Amino acid sequence: MEYVTLGRTGLRASVAGLGGGGPSRLGLKTGRSETEIISLARQAIDSGVNLIDTAEVYGTEEVIGKALRNVPRHRILISAKKLPPLDHRDPAAELKRGLEETLRRLKTDYVDIYHLHSVRPEKYAGVRAKLVPALLEMRQEGKLRFLGITENFREDFGHEMLQLALEDDWWDVTMVGFNILNQSARTRVLPKTRAKNLGVMVMFAVRRALSQPERLRRVWEELARKGLVDPDVREGEGPLDFLVKEAGASSIPDAAYRFCRHEPGVHVVLTGTGNPDHLRENLDSLLKPPLPDAATRRLKEIFANVDCISGD
Repeated sequence: MEYVTLGRTGLRASVAGLGGGGPSRLGLKTGRSETEIISLARQAIDSGVNLIDTAEVYGTEEVIGKALRNVPRHRILISAKKLPPLDHRDPAAELKRGLEETLRRLKTDYVDIYHLHSVRPEKYAGVRAKLVPALLEMRQEGKLRFLGITENFREDFGHEMLQLALEDDWWDVTMVGFNILNQSARTRVLPKTRAKNLGVMVMFAVRRALSQPERLRRVWEELARKGLVDPDVREGEGPLDFLVKEAGASSIPDAAYRFCRHEPGVHVVLTGTGNPDHLRENLDSLLKPPLPDAATRRLKEIFANVDCISGD
């Protein structure tokens, strides 16, 4: 495993983070047993992964807590998240209650990073006014070490919320959507995070469009109809087949993970799966060298105008 310093937090994090969300939620949504999920998490830890990401809404906190039993706490970085409870009659109290429940389920006294999760642009003003003071108070109490914020990339494709959040100085870590198909964070988010030395965790590196050929074909056709990509693809080929045939990637997901991993300003790339073989493949990809320069340039050119999809 390789490790990086997670921006101004000073935390030494594995370049691969185990994500407890996504479509499978470590296999919770695909019928895996608790024993199998614990085994998968331990497989990641034994492979050197030391950052594990979860959220109240995922339903994976408790099983992750069980997987971390007997693992020295200082060896693991826990990234936890809660949807901003702005509609609650006392948002700050609900946020504090949520963290206490998260700590109980994870069987720990603190989390390393506590994010306000999937924040929509129109909610950010409320976050600033009603929830940031509570986060700072919980940090003072030692229940969290660093403040994080994550965007709702399924809808906020152009990073509107993060562009607001990055004007403030409270956030130590951001979780941003970035992948081959939507690279808009390169110009809209990463220059600011680099200037402020913030930790950057990438989500959506590989979702359905980069792991399912039929889904990729439909996304490509949609982008072509909108005039956002050149529709000219050789007969019988997919739009990204050159990554395997010419650039030496073992698969499109392999190329996708490598593309994100070596983007300047990115620290950790999250990978979520309930399949031990997929986990092994994904970790291997994240430890491979960058794609050839020519392939990276070509990907940047192909998707230069795309900021309207998440890749799911």
